[in-house]
Amino acid sequence: MELSETYACVPSTERGRGILISGDSKSDTILYTNGRSVVTLDLNNPLKVSIYGEHAYPATVARYSPNGEWIASGDVSGTVRIWGAYNDHVLKKEFKVLAGRIDDLQWSADGMRIVASGDGKGKSLVRAFMWDSGSNVGEFDGHSRRVLSCAIKPTRPFRIVTCGEDFLVNFYEGPPFKFKLSSREHSNFVNCVRFAPDGSKFITVSSDKKGIIYDGKTCEILGELSSDDGHKGSIYAVSWSPDGQQVLTVSADKSAKVWDISDNGSGTLKTTLNCPGSSGGVDDMLVGCLWQNDHIVTVSLGGTISIFSASELDKSPFQFSGHMKNVSSLAVLKGAADYILSGSYDGLICKWMLGRGFCGKLHRTQNSQIKCFAAHEEEIVTSGYDNKISRISYKDDQCTNEESVDIGNQPKDLSLAPLSPDLLLVTFESGVVFLRDGKVVSTIDLGFTVTALAVTPDGTEAIIGGQDGKLHLYSVNGDSLTEEAVLEKHRGAISVIRYSPDLSMFASGDLNREAVVWDRVSREMKLKNMLYHSARINCLAWSPNSTMVATGSLDTCVIVYEVDKPAASRMTIKGAHLGGVYGLGFADDSHVVSSGEDACIRVWSLTPQ
Repeated sequence: MELSETYACVPSTERGRGILISGDSKSDTILYTNGRSVVTLDLNNPLKVSIYGEHAYPATVARYSPNGEWIASGDVSGTVRIWGAYNDHVLKKEFKVLAGRIDDLQWSADGMRIVASGDGKGKSLVRAFMWDSGSNVGEFDGHSRRVLSCAIKPTRPFRIVTCGEDFLVNFYEGPPFKFKLSSREHSNFVNCVRFAPDGSKFITVSSDKKGIIYDGKTCEILGELSSDDGHKGSIYAVSWSPDGQQVLTVSADKSAKVWDISDNGSGTLKTTLNCPGSSGGVDDMLVGCLWQNDHIVTVSLGGTISIFSASELDKSPFQFSGHMKNVSSLAVLKGAADYILSGSYDGLICKWMLGRGFCGKLHRTQNSQIKCFAAHEEEIVTSGYDNKISRISYKDDQCTNEESVDIGNQPKDLSLAPLSPDLLLVTFESGVVFLRDGKVVSTIDLGFTVTALAVTPDGTEAIIGGQDGKLHLYSVNGDSLTEEAVLEKHRGAISVIRYSPDLSMFASGDLNREAVVWDRVSREMKLKNMLYHSARINCLAWSPNSTMVATGSLDTCVIVYEVDKPAASRMTIKGAHLGGVYGLGFADDSHVVSSGEDACIRVWSLTPQ
């Protein structure tokens, strides 16, 4: 199996903090982090994605080396990994740099040194080291709290500037670097510092809504960004234009501004960039930015990436987004064009199209967390952790008519009967609830601990899996169940059950890593010994022609079995999703779609391209 497309996660964001995205001017790619992943994304083609997942802890920042061959990335444990930008991302070096989280790092222009800043113990909040040996190249005194940003002058004589939560901007001369002076012009957190490409100036931006420009060699204050048209909220990030004549700033006031910087260091507003499609909520706060060649990139708190053209600032930006958290469920739906709906546990539902990627977020009236998710044609059903089932009608990407009903118990699983659209079955700890037309019509206690559920499309039969590993087959009579059979094979709690599209079979998976395909009429095992995962099975899907079953597991693998062949002749995708596979579907008979803990969605081709 080959990877044919990746729909990338968006950068991890945190309210009240800026994020740092960086890029490689030679290849028009940007770097950002989400969880343990470092994402490399092509600005000209967002489907061109590469993901590095070797950090043991959540990654926080990543930067290209000046020659574009290496990437240095830092994480919350204070570790910096230096690895190859291409091919197999081979690891070159790993250093424990700080005692706490790394918030920023930068290479020197000659590619010999790296400076990193962040959180730590005592005075060790900043460190500069040789990239090949890890040996220190300076002492960085002068900060008493977390250092949010650092920058190294791109021309000789080298200088390092740091800034942080103690409101200070510190200036160091070297190498070896020694403290020279502090500037105390800001009255709140100083969030970001950046040198101009020619090293003649640097700028600091702060939560006090100010941007101050300094001389790059002496740290003498030259001027400020004009306050007349200034930001009305904290400024989180700043980036210089390639020619060093302008800067881009983004702020909690939901705007991005481009400023002209004069030779004497004063900044006058050139234009304010507004991102279309904003809802006016906190998710529209802008927390990261990058000016790369002709691309002006901004990132919102909700993860929307907007790409403006620097040469045509009045042109609407290209925008895309995605998930930030574990994508726990997905459904492949047929329409005018086939599309994918995916839900992450934070309540976000996104729509994707094969070959095109992100097509929009579905805006819900109640943005509750999603635990269970089912969809068909123009209806989505979700359950959260509040005992409520929500039925959402949607058309043309707009959610309408969202209705919630409290079933009085924590939902475990739910299943729709598309040919009997008024019927919905929901399982809870010890039984099942019947809903018709959005109302609870019966609650049945089954006398065993329930874990999984599947209902036939016409709503006449249900299979309910238990904690004891048994499959209970029921016929549905009105609003009650009649037990027809109990199937025993699994040695672990049932985690997922799915009928084949032609309804001749069903498949089940358990927490003891085994899957079984059953014949629906004879109730005999049709395919067994499906024991190739090394951890619990989270999800399962059938191909449209009912000849293949795919399973996804906590062990990060997807395995595809052909029903008419022995289980040993399986196809395996190793490392499909960092942290585990949680959602599976078939786009068609030759493409599997998967989602997982890494907040990404991937499309796999079963036939060589």
